[in-house]
Amino acid sequence: MDPHRVVVVGYDDAELLDIACVTTTLDAVRHIDPALRYDLVLATPGGAPVTCSSGLVLNAQAVLERVKGPVGTLVVSGGLGHTGAARDERLVGHVRRLARESERVASLCTGASVLAAAGLLDGRRATTHWRFADELAAAYPAVEVDPRPIWIQDGNVYTAAGVTSALDLSLSFIEADFGPDMARWVSRAMVTYLHRPGNQAQMSVFTAAPATDHDTVRKVTGHIAASLDADLSTEALARLARVSPRHLTRLFRAHLRQTPGRYVRKARVTSAAQLLATTDLPVARVAARCGFASAESLRQAFAKEYGLAPSQYRTVAATTAASTAG
Repeated sequence: MDPHRVVVVGYDDAELLDIACVTTTLDAVRHIDPALRYDLVLATPGGAPVTCSSGLVLNAQAVLERVKGPVGTLVVSGGLGHTGAARDERLVGHVRRLARESERVASLCTGASVLAAAGLLDGRRATTHWRFADELAAAYPAVEVDPRPIWIQDGNVYTAAGVTSALDLSLSFIEADFGPDMARWVSRAMVTYLHRPGNQAQMSVFTAAPATDHDTVRKVTGHIAASLDADLSTEALARLARVSPRHLTRLFRAHLRQTPGRYVRKARVTSAAQLLATTDLPVARVAARCGFASAESLRQAFAKEYGLAPSQYRTVAATTAASTAG
């Protein structure tokens, strides 16, 4: 079988982990089955070495301007140098040219700005690292920016949130190219706990850094995390905070960019996901513990947030945990 050709576009101040996450994950295929492999090439403007954000220097394998199609997958890395890269008309022009000759086009993290500058995201839904989502949306209004998922596919164009989400996107490519068994073997080789679906949220309410120092909001969010099975209606939370429901909603919108109701739903579904992955509790018990009225209401909320039924999530989590154990 001819190797699937992957061209990774790098530039100065690119994020090394974006590049390495894709290339290392894809390269694992040949170690598992020598008959299958990706042909991996790092292409840079002029073929010059690039200094990554960390200060480490990478040598290129190809001159971007001289790369010809066809290309299996074109990947534009992200990094702090994305703004300069998006303003580099020569680099953007060659990305646009190669995209026309590629089966798949992808960006990692802030590399989405390069695809946007090339017009490749116009009219498409796309994601980037949550810290840069507003910047991307403001600079390219023709792009439908969604900062929530870890990666998005729109046609043959893929955008990822960057850093470790590049691993999830790479595993999805392996699954598409060589099947789910190979993706699971690579996941095991990479010692990653779970091959996350693209619509997994970038941040959990439990792992995100505190979004505000506002005392009232912090008091309420702390109560939510500790009392998921309690009455967490906006009215009940407002009584706890000794403010009106309208004022509490204003505070949440101002400091958390969401309503109290939305925050509660996300907290509950995030906790449910953790219980499904780490316990054998029946779905109905998980629903009750996390404050859902029924297993069906959990299923609806879970499908909306993660794109999977609770039972499907539990199966994927158990299978991946078994494959990575020991």
